Order: sequence, then C-alpha cells, then structure tokens
Amino acid sequence: MATDATPKFQNPDLRPIPQPPDFHPELTVKGHDGLYFWQFMVAGSIAGSVEHMAMFPVDTVKTHMQALGSCPIKSVGVRQALTSILKSEGPRGFYRGIGAMGLGAGPAHAVYFSGYEICKKFFSGGNPNNSAAHAVSGVFATVASDTVFTPMDMVKQRLQLANSPYLGVWDCMKRVLTEEGLGAFYASYRTTVLMNAPFTAVHFTTYEAAKRGLMEISPESTNDERLVVHATAGALAGALAAFVTTPLDVVKTQLQCQGVCGCDRFKSGSIRDVFQVIVKKDGYRGLMRGWIPRMLFHAPAAAICWSTYEASKAFFQSLNEASNGGTVT
Repeated sequence: MATDATPKFQNPDLRPIPQPPDFHPELTVKGHDGLYFWQFMVAGSIAGSVEHMAMFPVDTVKTHMQALGSCPIKSVGVRQALTSILKSEGPRGFYRGIGAMGLGAGPAHAVYFSGYEICKKFFSGGNPNNSAAHAVSGVFATVASDTVFTPMDMVKQRLQLANSPYLGVWDCMKRVLTEEGLGAFYASYRTTVLMNAPFTAVHFTTYEAAKRGLMEISPESTNDERLVVHATAGALAGALAAFVTTPLDVVKTQLQCQGVCGCDRFKSGSIRDVFQVIVKKDGYRGLMRGWIPRMLFHAPAAAICWSTYEASKAFFQSLNEASNGGTVT
C-alpha cells in the first residue's frame, strides 16, 4: 500500500520560517579554536616532550658550558665541550638526565600551552593582531609551567654535569631532599621566572607576528605549507628569545648546579650576587656563556614544538568536526 509523504494536517496559510544561513542543528564544540581544555593540554604535552627529547644533547652541551665554575671542563667552546663529554662518558653522556626531562616536560608543557591559549582568548578579545595580549599570555603561562618544571629541570642539570655524583633521577631526588631540603628544588625558581617571562613574551610575540607575516606573503598556499609556516616562525622566535635571555639562563644554571661537581656554591639565592660572581671570575662575557648552543637548541626546538603543537591541534579539530557534524565554534 502506497503512502503519501505529504503531511495530512498541513495548513496552506502557514509558511515555514527560513533558518539563518549560519544555523546548525548539530551539537557544537565549545572552546577556543574549536578545542576542549584537555585537548590543549594533550597537544602541549606532546609538543613539549618531542621538542626536549629531540634536542636534549644540545641542552647537555649548554649546561656543561654554563656550569663552568671550577668543574672539570676548562673551556667554553662548543667543540671543546663536545670533545670533553665524548672523552669522559662517550655518546651516552649526551643523554644523562633525559629521564628527568621526560618526567617534567610533558606536564609542564601541558600547563604551558593550555594556559597560553586560555589567557590569549581572554586578553585578546578575539583580535589575532594583539601582540600585547600574546606577550602577557605568555608570561602567565610560563609562571604556571615553571612551578611544575623547575624541580625536574634542576635534577636534569645536575645529572648532565661531567662526573655527576648521582646514579640517576631517583637517586638525585632522594639525596637532594635529604642533604639540602625541599627548597633546593626551587632554588632557581625566581631566576627561572625572571628569565622565562621575557623569553616567553619575546617568543610568543615574535611567533604570532612571524606566522601572520608568512601567511600574508603567500595566503593561497597557507594550507599546503602550514607546518612549514609554523616551523619557520617558531625557529625565528626561539632563536631571538634565547639570545636575549642568555645571561639569566647562565645564572639559573649556576644556582641549580651549585655545590655539585666542583661548581661554586652561593651564600644566598640572590640573582645580583650570582651576577657579580660570574662577572668577577669571567668578565661580562661569562654572562653570555653557552649562547651558541642555547640558540642552536631553541631555534630548532621551537620549530619542532610549534609544528608538533599545531599539528596536534589540527588533529583534534578534525576529530571534533567529524564527531559533531563538521561544525566547530
């Protein structure tokens, strides 16, 4: 028996109300850039872990150079540092402390990127050209992430030193806690924040500006070259921020490695006192110790980090679109 598809009680005087063109009956994803808060955290955690693991050997060279003091290494040259590490411990010496980095980088970057995205949405008011909002958001993000990362960063740097007295991550943590107390894990926190605040402000501002500039140069190929744009902008931002903040990074390394492997121990955690000791022993050039490996670390590291982060975000965005009928807010 055939059925009539026309409604039986349709009133010819009533007309259907047209829906606005942007109306979508499907459920939408609520969140900045179409992502949930936890997705920013996962994307940031992946990006931070990949970045630091890939560039860890370069970070080891930087730590050796900056923690000179009266340590075994007597030269600040990159080549001499590389030779010394290979001679004393072999290739595995470049990866001492990588376990501490693995424990700290993921959680810290989850806080870092999710905090940045939340603050950027709040401060920018939806304006992608608001450089001040990007800088302020970066500062807020780094203060929060440094609280998570500083203890593991201290453990990592002590393990990276030549002839480190610690057997591993857990041995270092137990001995520092027993011999120096909980405060030793945060001895460099103030310096780290003071360093990372301008670092992040310069980094995020440069990254967002470079990304916009690169996209404006060739807007028709933006989608095809998306990862190249993020990687290039990230490399520029990382290199500039690293160079500007090298003196504070030297101070941070000195504070974290004090008393270990013959490195100087400071009576106070005053940044000014550490500056004075460095200048007295090695002149003002001592404040730029390790700037080459620092830039060699942060330029590719930022490129890896941002391209991985943006790729992870794109994955989650496509996932959300597929599960919500192609609609994202």
